[in-house]
Amino acid sequence: MSTLKERYNTEALPALKEKLGMSNPMQLPKLSKVVVNMGLGIVDKDAQKAHAGELAQITGQLPVMTKARNSISNFKLREGMTIGAKVTLRGTRMYEFVDRLINAALPRIRDFRGVPTEAFDGKGNYTLGLKDQTIFPEVNPDKVGSAQGMNVTIVTSARNDKEAYELLALLGMPFAKKKDEGV
Repeated sequence: MSTLKERYNTEALPALKEKLGMSNPMQLPKLSKVVVNMGLGIVDKDAQKAHAGELAQITGQLPVMTKARNSISNFKLREGMTIGAKVTLRGTRMYEFVDRLINAALPRIRDFRGVPTEAFDGKGNYTLGLKDQTIFPEVNPDKVGSAQGMNVTIVTSARNDKEAYELLALLGMPFAKKKDEGV
């Protein structure tokens, strides 16, 4: 079992019961899935393969290549061109990825002061933008051709942002101090 899953079961569930005042454990928020999306833009096939391979290394799962829905002549984009890659993680892989994100990748960001607390969507989901894929220990920085950013969306079963914040904070997400707390 993943260490984050154990932490959720042993530490987060009892604390969430107390903080949210819910007695039924089925009502408590939990992680549903994690979607990692990498927008590639218009690049050659070799760069697409390289970035898709790096995304596969990071997540442990082959990505699905996303295609353009519309043609935009100003961007030289045609309908059906491959412009991104995404991976949806559930279960054990999801917990392992979030564990590596929190404990290994985020601390490697230069001048890291925590992730923003304003990135919740109002329905209990959290989206985090990363500028470089080399912060993950699975990626060898010497073999990376160019830096590529990605979006990580953590989907929870929380009903609102407060519940989702409590869940992620108890799982160890390093949130930045709010301005009124004295940075």
